[in-house]
Amino acid sequence: MSNISRYDPFGIEGVPELFHGLFRPLRSAGGAEAQPGGIRIDVTEDDATYTVKAELPGVEKNDIDVKIEGNLVSIAAKVERDTELKDGERVLRRERYTGSVSRAFTLASDIDEASAGAQYKDGVLTLTLPKRAASARKRLEIS
Repeated sequence: MSNISRYDPFGIEGVPELFHGLFRPLRSAGGAEAQPGGIRIDVTEDDATYTVKAELPGVEKNDIDVKIEGNLVSIAAKVERDTELKDGERVLRRERYTGSVSRAFTLASDIDEASAGAQYKDGVLTLTLPKRAASARKRLEIS
């Protein structure tokens, strides 16, 4: 009986381990690996609105800052964890992220900042971003 194996173009024998990290971003789903402590987002759109859902677990609502400038959206947050130790207690391992996280991205259309809305529930920030109506182009008269 023959053995069937999956071909991995980046698992070439003879390539030093040093170079394997160069190909890691190409191997992950979606073309990019999630960064520790980073903000993961989903963006959807319809004819009039963009909807952005951003994962911000463990963040207080008051520690989130959203800014909109034209078609640029930036989200920043402070992630704080309780670091106070009880008497006689000591830390054996600390893996949960503490610090600041941010994410900025552009959308295809400008956003109507006055009508934009935000809601934070169960660690998910939901932004409703209405598209700004396209302004009529003005034709300049050449004299």
